[in-house]
Amino acid sequence: MSSVPIFFVVGGGISGLSAAYYLTAAGADCSILENQARVGGVIETRIAEGCTLECGPDSFLSAKPAALALIKELGLEGDVIGSNDHQRTTYILKHGALVALPEGVMMIVPTRVMPMVKSPLLSWGTKIRMGLEYFRRPGESHDRSVAEFVTDHFGQETLDYLAEPLLSGVYGGDPAQLSVGSVLPRFLQTEAKYGSLVRGVLAGRTGAAPSGPLFRTLKGGLGTLVDALAARVKVCRAEVETIERSGSGFRLRTGGEWIDADQVIVACPAWSAARLVQGLDGRLAELLGSIDYSSSLTLSLIYRTADFDGKRAGFGFLVPKKERQRLAACTFVGTKFSFRVPDDRIVLRCFFGGIGDPAILNESDASVTAIAREELRRILGLTAAPIAQVIARWPRSMAQYTLGHQQRVEEIRTRAAAIPGLHLAGNAYDGIGIPDCIQAGRAAAKAALTSAS
Repeated sequence: MSSVPIFFVVGGGISGLSAAYYLTAAGADCSILENQARVGGVIETRIAEGCTLECGPDSFLSAKPAALALIKELGLEGDVIGSNDHQRTTYILKHGALVALPEGVMMIVPTRVMPMVKSPLLSWGTKIRMGLEYFRRPGESHDRSVAEFVTDHFGQETLDYLAEPLLSGVYGGDPAQLSVGSVLPRFLQTEAKYGSLVRGVLAGRTGAAPSGPLFRTLKGGLGTLVDALAARVKVCRAEVETIERSGSGFRLRTGGEWIDADQVIVACPAWSAARLVQGLDGRLAELLGSIDYSSSLTLSLIYRTADFDGKRAGFGFLVPKKERQRLAACTFVGTKFSFRVPDDRIVLRCFFGGIGDPAILNESDASVTAIAREELRRILGLTAAPIAQVIARWPRSMAQYTLGHQQRVEEIRTRAAAIPGLHLAGNAYDGIGIPDCIQAGRAAAKAALTSAS
């Protein structure tokens, strides 16, 4: 190994870009190895018909600080915009009709009485159960499936028409398989302390109104963040085939050739990381390979405003599994965010995929568009033809935090730590959102710098 430590980051998604940025900012000799034609992973922004279209995530949670902190460091703070929360109404499809999500619902927990009482989304039996849940006392609290957790507190209807559709857009997963301790850890902690989720959430309120919008993004799209990071790091187009030990460091085989490294951050999906570290630790590879992923597809349909003959539905709507044919969710892009869509255009962003519909990725563009148009006709009464469409396919992109995830990650961390100079980052471990991935990249960079010193 050279006297100056050499750092490589495998994978150019937001985790890898963040890791490389923080390493480079610290003066390290660092390169990203990425086999795709573009960096950014599932973050991709395209422009069509004057509209800013997000092919992957469209925003990040304001409550998690890592994304905004990085954006400020990059000098992009002036481009930050928030969701139009004064127009924020989300609808749930029930029995073929769109029903507004009651105000004050925090994922599955009602925090305001009258909006829930008046809402037709849930039956009176479920509403009464929610009211009685307030008196639940603390008892044994343990990790279990999201489905078991939700039905235990609020019943099956709450799972079907709140938890499942809300989580589907984030994880694309099955609540019967997802771990509540990994997916909704704060609710599990609330249960342990208060027994009642309703009482715990109300007790945690400060009384002050939330400051700022729920979601934030960049005026020109999240691709602006990717471009700013890519301009500050070194990216090499190369596919890493395996990683092996070489003295106190590593050697990486790419294109049949070997390159040396002192520190390696593996920031690709866990299923890909499993293949790379097989020669370093077979058990580590097995654990990484056991993390499930779901696939997704986004379709943006652009309409002339004058031609649009369908219902307007606030920020958009979610389709619960009980009601779902193929379409899982739809966002009215211009309503949710300003600067995205000109006044003479309407953009509907349709979401397909998840555990329940992996076959959608194999449908042709024409077939996907036809499926979406039929579903939008059924749900919104929309018959107008779009003037343009943009499709993005994301195979095996959303990590699934299934039961046992925390224990699995603990063992992964322990085994990776036993290989000095090897570090892991990505959405497979501690969070799948953009701030989580940025934080993971930053933590891996810090660990690599410490290890090299």
